[in-house]
Amino acid sequence: MSRLLLVVALVAGLGPVALADEVVAGTTEAVRFVDAMPSGPSVAERLLEIRRRIGAALIYPPLARLDRIEGVALVRFEISHDGSARGVQLFRTSGKPSLDRAATRAVLDAAPLPWVYGKLEVPVRFELKPRIPAGARGPDEAGQR
Repeated sequence: MSRLLLVVALVAGLGPVALADEVVAGTTEAVRFVDAMPSGPSVAERLLEIRRRIGAALIYPPLARLDRIEGVALVRFEISHDGSARGVQLFRTSGKPSLDRAATRAVLDAAPLPWVYGKLEVPVRFELKPRIPAGARGPDEAGQR
């Protein structure tokens, strides 16, 4: 029976399994169970890593940067077992097609991504830092000569 559980778990892609001893009512034997929780980083840690990799792959469209266009695109996708994004689609537009294309491209280019079960919706933010006019002093330079 325990070999069947192990084979089924491995074939089903559940990864390593933990088997305990079996417990029968009124005895001191342990219970057999299969732990499908993968070892390694938590889901929260993997989601942070996915966002980090998408951010690293993100290329701000040059014309959008020049025109100081900002926005947030929401991209929906799943992660294949090989770490590639599949079924990538724009779920909510940023309002600017160039930002939307860059967001979906970043998701595709971010591979390999840590595997997470199910569909993800990841906001991809395009935000520029404020320009400081030439000759203007920042708060650190105020009063210093």
